[in-house]
Amino acid sequence: MFRTIEWQDDHVRMIDQRKLPGKIAWYTCRTSMDVVKAIETMVIRGAPAIGVAAAMGLALGAQSIETKAAFRKRFRAMSERMLKARPTAVNLRWAVERMGAVADRMAAMPLEGIKKALRDESQKILDEDIEVNRKIGKYGQVVVPGEATILTHCNAGSLATGGYGTALGVIRAAHEKGKRVQVIADETRPWLQGLRLTAFELMLDGIPVTVIADSAAGSLMRQKKVDLVITGADRVAANGDVANKIGTYQVAVLARENGIPFYVAAPLSTIDVTIKSGELIPVEERKESEICCFGRRLIGPKGVKAFNPAFDVTPSKYVTAIITEKGLVKPPYRAGIKRILTVS
Repeated sequence: MFRTIEWQDDHVRMIDQRKLPGKIAWYTCRTSMDVVKAIETMVIRGAPAIGVAAAMGLALGAQSIETKAAFRKRFRAMSERMLKARPTAVNLRWAVERMGAVADRMAAMPLEGIKKALRDESQKILDEDIEVNRKIGKYGQVVVPGEATILTHCNAGSLATGGYGTALGVIRAAHEKGKRVQVIADETRPWLQGLRLTAFELMLDGIPVTVIADSAAGSLMRQKKVDLVITGADRVAANGDVANKIGTYQVAVLARENGIPFYVAAPLSTIDVTIKSGELIPVEERKESEICCFGRRLIGPKGVKAFNPAFDVTPSKYVTAIITEKGLVKPPYRAGIKRILTVS
């Protein structure tokens, strides 16, 4: 396990995930807009990690505000711009709102006190995220048999969070318990998070991992080579519908067809009770070039059109359980989510 993002003196640095696994390079952010650009360009990705980055970005931006008279207007403008960085992952909005609440609560304090409170809060969000992930792992590992082959899609590990991971956190916890687990990782087109990031993390931990083409998952399930599926989530609606990396929906349908449990590991901050169902979750559409190019090299015919949604929505009927830091939520999800959010 390693940290994806951290404060270093007066700036924020994060691992540039675009360069993994070939190179571990740090990307330095000195302004709020640096963080916005890092989120937009996939320097950092994964719903919880984006939330942490947003909090740190706002704390970083606040440091440049020179007068208290200008603070409210400039902080609000930075917050509004941060919210536009990526629309699907609800953790970003959650973090922006949490930082805004701190700024409001500290409004009567001297400017330097407000700035310090915001930086402290962003660090607290990072530390809490790692602890939350460990709790998700603790609760989630109970669904993993003593010997199991686990299929996962995209990357929901340390790189997608503050550290430890959600879906990979469950796998790590099972491994730490001495369970004999091996992982099948979908490559996850078009950014290849499964191949580049999930395989990288698991190999560092000594957990056996095999990468497959996204289109091979159903065949392996039919051959009884998968015992369970665990993915992360970017947003969970009030009825249990789950938005996650594009391709997750088809994995869930294939799992149901083959009688394989499909679990979603996500912190409570990823649950959005203001969204009644997955049909209302905004799905980010990214550049055509991500489909048509490999790196900067065009691999499709020049001028071909491409459709590039970054996420899809899996209806709750395909989800066996949602694993959170307060335990498992099982159907019926609307009641189960309401109940888990009130657990102290």
